[in-house]
Formats: sequence, structure tokens, C-alpha cells
Amino acid sequence: MKSLPLLFALFLSFTLFAQVPEKAEDISPLLIGEQLPDATLLNVDGGEVSLQHVLKQKPSVVVFYRGGWCPYCNQQLGALAEVESQIIELGYQIIAISPDHFEMLNPTAEKEGINYQIYADPQAKFIQQVGIGFKTPGMAKMYIAKKTKMEATEILPVPTVFVVNTSGDILYEYINPNYKVRLSPELLIANLKALKKEL
Repeated sequence: MKSLPLLFALFLSFTLFAQVPEKAEDISPLLIGEQLPDATLLNVDGGEVSLQHVLKQKPSVVVFYRGGWCPYCNQQLGALAEVESQIIELGYQIIAISPDHFEMLNPTAEKEGINYQIYADPQAKFIQQVGIGFKTPGMAKMYIAKKTKMEATEILPVPTVFVVNTSGDILYEYINPNYKVRLSPELLIANLKALKKEL
């Protein structure tokens, strides 16, 4: 009987992975008006953190990035760091999430001058729940593992920005299957200003 929970967990894991699309263009993300589910993420020390607990602190800009190995992601994270004070002044916090190994978080934060919260999503479980994950070819997994020297998942997020309230309700989203194109800080701040009246 003890093996039943394990078998169920394995079945659930397989089912989730089986539903992950092969292409970035085929994702089915949560929509504006829907709510981010709770998730257990890892901080820079490898400690478990409840996303729901973090979101309750203040309205949030939740950024999903592919990993510290991705130059386009690093550029985006660095640009956010430059306007963080403006975002805080508007009443928001920044949360960045990737499927990176947690030991890669600090090097990324130090390299890009990041002071905001940055978390790892082991095996991209939360990324799959949000509906923005897609399978990468085996070559991509090999490349990531070689660059980071860490175990890599085959699932990456389509780079995404959600703006959510303290209940985790999605008020705004920017999702682009073209990983080279990211939401500009200027457009983000303009939307944050417009959304303040909804908070």
C-alpha cells in the first residue's frame, strides 16, 4: 500500500510532462483574470519558499526567465534592476523565477546587480502549472548542463511577465514565444502606473 502514493506521484509527473508542448508557440498560459497557483520555490540558499507568502507582501511583477546562461534573460534582468527603484516607488516588488539550479541564482544576481527576489523552480514544475513551459531539444539540455555544470531540465519557460495583486490575480501579462524580444522597462512602468487604480 505504501507504494500507491509513489505510483500516483509518478503518474502525475508523467502526465504533466506529457502535456508540455513541443514548441514555444503552442503554450497555453494562464490568462488575465486568472490566479497564479501557489508554488514551492527555492531561494539562493536552497531553502523552500511559498510563492503565495511572497505575493501577499505587495503587488508583484513576476518575471519568468530561461536561466542565467541566457544572454537575453540577463539583459532583461539587468534592465529591471536599473528601474527597480521606480517599480518599488509605485508600490510593487519584483520576483524573478527560472528553472535554473538554485546554486546558479547568486552568480546571476551578482553579475546583473540584482537586489530583487530571485528563485529557482526545480524541474520547472510551477512553470508547467502556469502553462508557459515547453520541451527543448536534447541538444539544448546538453548545452545548459555544459554551461552551468548543473543538472538541467528539458522544460524551459517562454519568457513571461505577469503583474499580480496580493491575491495572485493576474492583472497584466506579456508573453512572447520569440525569446529575443522582451518587455521594455518603459512599457512595464507605463502599465504599472495604469494598473495602480485596480489595486
